[in-house]
Amino acid sequence: MGAFEAVQAFFETSAERLGLDDGVRALLQTHQRQTEVQVRAAMDDGEIRTFPGWRVQHNNARGPYKGGLRFHPSVSVDEFQCFAALMTWKCALVDIPYGGGKGGVRVDPKRLSEGELERVSRSFIREIAPVIGPRIDIPAPDVNTGPREMAWMADEYRRVSGDGDALAALTGKPIALGGSLGREQATGRGALFVLDRIAHHRGWSRDRIRIAVEGYGNAGWWFSTLATQVGYRIIGVSDSAGGIHNPEGLDPRAVLQHKRSTGSVVGFKNADIIEGEDVVGLDCEVLVPAAMEEHVREDNADSVRANLVLEVANYPITPKADVLLKERGVTVIPDILASAGGVVVSYLEWIQNLQRDAWSEDRVNQRLSEITNAATDRVLARANERGITHREAGYEIAVERVAEAERLRGRW
Repeated sequence: MGAFEAVQAFFETSAERLGLDDGVRALLQTHQRQTEVQVRAAMDDGEIRTFPGWRVQHNNARGPYKGGLRFHPSVSVDEFQCFAALMTWKCALVDIPYGGGKGGVRVDPKRLSEGELERVSRSFIREIAPVIGPRIDIPAPDVNTGPREMAWMADEYRRVSGDGDALAALTGKPIALGGSLGREQATGRGALFVLDRIAHHRGWSRDRIRIAVEGYGNAGWWFSTLATQVGYRIIGVSDSAGGIHNPEGLDPRAVLQHKRSTGSVVGFKNADIIEGEDVVGLDCEVLVPAAMEEHVREDNADSVRANLVLEVANYPITPKADVLLKERGVTVIPDILASAGGVVVSYLEWIQNLQRDAWSEDRVNQRLSEITNAATDRVLARANERGITHREAGYEIAVERVAEAERLRGRW
């Protein structure tokens, strides 16, 4: 089962429990627009190269489309369909007025110079400019894109559109170009707020909770750092080259410094080297998959020893693995809740841009806390009341909200 089929299956299960008829189901599972473009850019040697690009827009019943732009050599329409739908359900679950979108370019940015990457970024945004905008579709960073690329794209969008609110057409920008304080830490901080809320409900003491983090990019590192600051213990982390383990705890900032100087977390002092996949099976209370999709699968789900899995990555657990974890009594907090911090602060950035305002980081973090805590409480209550999993509860809440928005708009 591919990623898109898996997300559709999650939707179908929720639609069945909610009693939605076939017509409404077809409406909600069909993407509203898919735009395919050819991204033409000059290389440093003068050669003109062409890369395929896409912007997939799933549903805008609750507001403008929202979702990241990914630069990667293996991106596909199936992948963008999956994550555009995920964004619809994620935004609905945390109750922010957006629908879902996703897009990007099939390119390996590691093989491009900075100048080539800028030209690809600008060319791509020119091609999709007719289908985006601050009240239509607001892209954001994703894999291999960040504030630098968003700055190039925002500038190019302003040039081609002439829109007075052009800065609000993209989020994840540098602070000097209308970015929001707290955006860099948002996904990791939001996940921590979710974990803290669950710990509160369960009566957990932070200093007794051991956490293993699979993936040490932006989200994994910020989650680890912030969790350590409030008393949780990070006992293992991994990246694409391997993993490290110390049951007494790791210093996330020191691990990041080692990774930056050597290229990997592997070899960090005072820690044992383990295979990257082995971090999934470490003895801990909380497992945090924070890398790419499908890292917990049918072949390694039985090795999970944590009793709580926090999906900080998008779609890190396959459907078959999800069933195995459920059978073993492992609680899974779904990506549409656990990884929503990024889109929440993107929303707050968008508000600041439209209001020509700039908020303090404390104000941003306070609003992020309020939104994620409220969403977590709703998911926990729904799961408990109906005797369903937290993923089922999250999707049920999200699908219910989007269906109601479609009904009120008179679309069915």
